Amino acid sequence: MTTTAGQQRRQGAVAGWVAATKHALDRPLTSYYLLLGASTLLLTIGLMMVLSASSVYSYTQYDGNSYYVFFRQLTWVVLALPIAFVASRLPHRLIRGLAWPGLAVSTVLLVLTQVPGLGREVNGNTNWLALGPLTIQPSEIAKLAIILWCADLYARKERLLGDWKHTLIPVLPVTGLLTLLVIKGGDLGTALVLFAIILGMLWVVGAPARLFGGALLVVAVLALWLASTSAERLERLTNFADPFKNYEGAGWQAAHGLFAMSSGGWFGKGISASQQKWGSLPEAHTDFIFAVLGEELGLVGTLLVLALFLTIAYAGIRVATRTTDPFVRYMAAGITIWLTVQMMINVGMVLALLPVIGIPLPLVSYGGSALLPSLVALGLLVSFARSEPGAAAALKAKRRRRTAGVTANGGLSRRGK
Repeated sequence: MTTTAGQQRRQGAVAGWVAATKHALDRPLTSYYLLLGASTLLLTIGLMMVLSASSVYSYTQYDGNSYYVFFRQLTWVVLALPIAFVASRLPHRLIRGLAWPGLAVSTVLLVLTQVPGLGREVNGNTNWLALGPLTIQPSEIAKLAIILWCADLYARKERLLGDWKHTLIPVLPVTGLLTLLVIKGGDLGTALVLFAIILGMLWVVGAPARLFGGALLVVAVLALWLASTSAERLERLTNFADPFKNYEGAGWQAAHGLFAMSSGGWFGKGISASQQKWGSLPEAHTDFIFAVLGEELGLVGTLLVLALFLTIAYAGIRVATRTTDPFVRYMAAGITIWLTVQMMINVGMVLALLPVIGIPLPLVSYGGSALLPSLVALGLLVSFARSEPGAAAALKAKRRRRTAGVTANGGLSRRGK
């Protein structure tokens, strides 16, 4: 059987494209550029969608100022970007030195949310802390603090991790305490993300498989118990698969999220053209911003956002697998697990594949308390990507070429005069 010349050319073109892609992915700075590019695009899309999704809410709640929520989010971005940049330049030894202080600060802040006068209740959860004019959510800081502490601890115990006792102690008691403090505030969604981070870290360090079965059973039982303590949570848990079953009650938000997603079509209705954000869809600019994105940007827009998150996940895994530093390996893996799992929970929630449990979409949803730790975490990933084998030398060579080019252009300009 023979092939035609046209088929041979197509096969050659495909093989050439595959080879070129593989060559590009094998370059030392691939992770660095993928993280920067995907994070920048997600942050840009997030600002655009916050402006669109919050415009009606801002107009009705803040004396006709349609840009109030957007400007608050923009302020957080302006504050967070320099901090993320500093994080991307910190020496790894200094980053590790922040592990215990970060854990201590997170624990204190979580405890303070239960202090009358300091803790603030939002949507039935007492997981916010009022510090003068600033209101923060300590559980968001705790996500990064737990990953940092676990990575430092496991790096120190690298040679002892073959013994399951060193894998679990003191990680499970300490992280379990922080998770219980989050649960005490009623934030089941964040507690599930913390569970996922802890299980992910245990998997990365090679904990025995039987531990995961037991841990998943405990998480499932605890989640059902927590849901049973709130009639609203229990109703959402039992009706999430068919939100139209109780359309006027617990299914309202999920149903309108599906309305938004289904009405977007392939390319969406256009920026700011969402109908659901006009009051039908609760939390349109926070937990359900992905629904507004699907309505305005369509299937193409939602797939683009998912592709950007998967790009960050690929780059994070690449950094974790290529490094020889155990701290960098565990830290990169933990950050990747956190952002990826939270994205999956949020998207699953919007698509009615999971119960509505109040989880924001990283980098896209409104909220400074969630945005700042996420950007700092990405700054740390960028720092780790800069330390990949060959990456530092490639960056130095690039700077030398740029400097040589500027010098040459300056010399030519002076000679031309």
